[in-house]
Amino acid sequence: MSAATDCDKCKSYELKGQVRALNDLLNVAQASIASLELAPLTQTILRGAMDFMEMPVGRLALYDKRNGRMVLRAHAGLDEDCVVRSVWTVAPGGLTDRLLRRNEVYYVEDREASQIPEEHLIAHEQSRSLVAVPLVSQSSIHGMLCLDDVIPRTFDKNRISQILVLASFAAISIENAKFHEETHQLAINDSLTGLNNRRYFDKVLPQEYERAHREGLPFSLMMIDVDNFKLFNDTHGHHLGDRILATIGRVLRKTLRSIDFAFRYGGEEFVVILPETDLESAHKVAERIRQRVMAESRKLLRNPQDRPVTVSVGISCYPRDAACSITLLAMADQLLYQAKRTGRNRVLVAEDDAA
Repeated sequence: MSAATDCDKCKSYELKGQVRALNDLLNVAQASIASLELAPLTQTILRGAMDFMEMPVGRLALYDKRNGRMVLRAHAGLDEDCVVRSVWTVAPGGLTDRLLRRNEVYYVEDREASQIPEEHLIAHEQSRSLVAVPLVSQSSIHGMLCLDDVIPRTFDKNRISQILVLASFAAISIENAKFHEETHQLAINDSLTGLNNRRYFDKVLPQEYERAHREGLPFSLMMIDVDNFKLFNDTHGHHLGDRILATIGRVLRKTLRSIDFAFRYGGEEFVVILPETDLESAHKVAERIRQRVMAESRKLLRNPQDRPVTVSVGISCYPRDAACSITLLAMADQLLYQAKRTGRNRVLVAEDDAA
């Protein structure tokens, strides 16, 4: 009788453990599905998986199928010194490659008793036990979760099998977040130049003004217009005109910092916002842009005798030139057209000009 009672207790305990694991799994899945922003989503997935497997260290990397590389997007429990690389190539036929393509969970309870390949993602130097989980949906490979502990572990086999379910939810959430991100980029980007569009400029300008006003920092606004662009189109054709606009987009992206904003304002007109930048620094940036546009446009012209494309630029700076964003924009616009009226191919600032 006592043996039967013990057996019943074991079954009850096992059942409670399974129910608890399913509840944990559901909580992680719900948290993952609730987010559409990729950065917080990857952190949520990683933390949820670490809690689910009771592992103190974790990394989540996303797979870029265009170049076969993994990009580290979230990590926890690791010192920055232990994060050796943030981007690395998946070796064809290696362990990571096999796990991604087979959609299999890989785990090691004690590294000292097991031989595992030395791959960057699978384990870090201090780990003794690990679980690697591919993030795969029906349509594509998205990445991999790797969870570690510095001590040997005996893993609950039910949780090992269930974490693949968690990974499926996570992969679908990542796929949705990527789609959301791509849709957002389409909404704010100009397809020809690759720059932000006018609608996004209308959103960013007041935000940057409020930040500069709140923190007591300068910021500069630059309006750029292609000189004689209608004549260029009439002479060389709209196809080459489009290539010129796309080239200006590339010049702006290469010249500006990561914190700067570049927009196609409309037609052949562009706007640049330079946070935390005074007028002197903005003027230097504008001159680099002006010179690079001429240099790059020459590469597109078949006849060396053809005149290169030039741009005119007007710059205003907060708080030097205006106390609000609307006036700042109007000032830059006024200076731009003054530059065009006084000869084109030049940069103008209030009470100062430079050819």
